[in-house]
Amino acid sequence: MSDASLTNARIPDEYRPNIEEILIPAADIAAKLDELAAEIDRDYAGRELLLVGVLKGAIFLVSDLHRRLGVPAAMDFMAVSSYGTATTSSGVVRILKDLDTQIEGLHVLVVEDIVDSGLTLDYLLKNLRSRKPASVEVLSLLTKPSRREVDLPIRYVGFEVPDVFVVGYGLDFAEHYRGLSDIVTLKPEAYGG
Repeated sequence: MSDASLTNARIPDEYRPNIEEILIPAADIAAKLDELAAEIDRDYAGRELLLVGVLKGAIFLVSDLHRRLGVPAAMDFMAVSSYGTATTSSGVVRILKDLDTQIEGLHVLVVEDIVDSGLTLDYLLKNLRSRKPASVEVLSLLTKPSRREVDLPIRYVGFEVPDVFVVGYGLDFAEHYRGLSDIVTLKPEAYGG
């Protein structure tokens, strides 16, 4: 992206020196969510859906997606951790917040911000499938195929991104940058890369 797009973006002054570029502008995210919602509406016509947002990264995504859907959908959240303050998955997954909803017999759509190694999502899918839902599918706004360690069925993909550290639109580094409307890359010195 050009310097002009970074200059005109709504970014706190404190964050600007750490941002390399805008990778995916907010307008592109919105357009992609419209496309994904239309696809989900076709796939789930006549069925009720449970959106399972994976916190904290998918908070904006699941909310924005939910408002675009034309099929009946409920929403619940799980919080899992495999990162801490690191920039790569530790591979050790912990459930920090479980679902409030009993999912047996329900059509579940797991909504993820990003699938990197796939280790966290693999754990989460095994956990959810053990609860006997009618179906479990995955939507991920971003995916990094070059980092994948586990082969996973991701039915709905927003964008494939290169192996760079991204933040914004829910994605964070040490709880910062999450509220940016765009998805941006950080300069390596900003995260110790």
